[in-house]
Amino acid sequence: MTAHRTPSQAAGDAAGTGAPEAAGQAATTAQEATGQAATTAQEATGQAATATKKVTGQADAASRQTTTGAEAAPQETTTGTGIASPAPTVPAQCSAEAERADSSTRTTWPAVTPHAQPGPAAPPPPGSGETRIERAFGQAFRRVTGTAFAPYQSAVIRIGFAATWLFFLLREWPNRQELYGPHGPWSGDMARRLLGGNEAFSILTWTDSRGWFELVYGLAIVVSALLLVGWRTRTMSVLFMVGVLSLQNRSIFIGDGGDNVVHLMAMYLVLTRCGQVWSLDARRAARQARLSEGRPERDVTGVVLWAVLGLSLAVTQALGLAGLSWFGPGPFPNVGWGLTFWVLWLSHGAWWAARRYAPGEPRTVLDMIGKLVHNGALLVIVVEVCLIYATAGWYKIQGTRWQDGTAVYYPMHLDYFSPWPELSRVLADNGLMIMLITYGTVIVQVAFPFTLFNRRLKNVLLVAMICEHLSIAFLLGLPFFSLAMITADAVFLPTVFLVWLGARVTSVRDRVLPRRTEDGKQDRRAVVGTS
Repeated sequence: MTAHRTPSQAAGDAAGTGAPEAAGQAATTAQEATGQAATTAQEATGQAATATKKVTGQADAASRQTTTGAEAAPQETTTGTGIASPAPTVPAQCSAEAERADSSTRTTWPAVTPHAQPGPAAPPPPGSGETRIERAFGQAFRRVTGTAFAPYQSAVIRIGFAATWLFFLLREWPNRQELYGPHGPWSGDMARRLLGGNEAFSILTWTDSRGWFELVYGLAIVVSALLLVGWRTRTMSVLFMVGVLSLQNRSIFIGDGGDNVVHLMAMYLVLTRCGQVWSLDARRAARQARLSEGRPERDVTGVVLWAVLGLSLAVTQALGLAGLSWFGPGPFPNVGWGLTFWVLWLSHGAWWAARRYAPGEPRTVLDMIGKLVHNGALLVIVVEVCLIYATAGWYKIQGTRWQDGTAVYYPMHLDYFSPWPELSRVLADNGLMIMLITYGTVIVQVAFPFTLFNRRLKNVLLVAMICEHLSIAFLLGLPFFSLAMITADAVFLPTVFLVWLGARVTSVRDRVLPRRTEDGKQDRRAVVGTS
């Protein structure tokens, strides 16, 4: 689209380029425009438009003939008003008349700034075939495929659920045989019959050998610890999911609401980029980018790990072990666990190959797909947490004990849920406190999904829910349930708060365990996002 300029602006542009003929003609045109403006504003507008086209063409012809002085900056002089302005190269009378002509047509001819810096792309003109809705969808698609949202929130989810499962397995180490092993009341034959009916997945049903159970239990602990620190998060997230599903589905009647949340989040974590910050992967990537100087990473460890896991998957499928069919029971309809694992294995290999040998368009396309999957998985996590609180709150409303405000009173008198009997008794004897806690719990759980678009109110209710889960962990003796729910709530925490918290934790760590730089000196700087 051609930008229109006033006659005075055109004359100034021509004079600035050192073309005398264009400047004289621009001044003459300005005088004619001034005379016309004195009679009628409409006629002056038409004359100015005609003069602008003439001056523009003449100035372009003069600029092509001029070889020197085209980029010279105009010197500044001080006028009678005390304002510094560029020194004119045309007579003062012509400049004054051109200024009056410019002021008379200011409402008609918008000012154009020469040599403007490039800004955001302007929307296409009307008639280009793209509607406003199409532009909105295009911008949304570019956003969800160009950025991996919530890197700090996804890192907190990874750390929180890995820590929850790790601490649970360590606490139940003395009781592991009775909970999930062959010595438990739920035998292997009963587990296989149940899994055959509900089509769940567990590698513990492959054999009732005690050695196999000990191996799976030990690997589940190791994988949880590695996922916690963020070592090979893509691979560890898949193995973490296998460990959680295998142990929980082996004894499906053992667990509580916290175990269900861990069960779901273990599958969602596979689809997220949860190692972007606060992980060993992020630290290794930063070190590689600093030392490699643009060269692709070899990553021998990753290739060996990928090959070993692929070989193991091929052997287990060749043996015909249960749960690894191609199109049988699986995470999706008509998509078996065997096909799912092979797709994940191949996608990891394709991503490594693109980073290593195809850094151009193939890597860009795979990166866009990975970001899209990550953002979709985060959206599913957000919806899942909202459904958990919404269903819990609405079910509580239907209960008579929650309606009369006494529901919290009864669990505090049960020995199983009273790790601190004296404290529970003191709190249970306060009727006003019991009523406030009961009604407050219902109000917060029902209202929270409706406050997501109000940042301040959402943060207030988020703090209230975290305090509620802390009280459940302390008063009712359910630490792992509370830790799982607090971790799920972390997806709504503000990024500013998480960055601040990460900086404080990193600074404390660097004071206690100072790093060593390449020259052997201690480095106490806190690096946020790479720890």
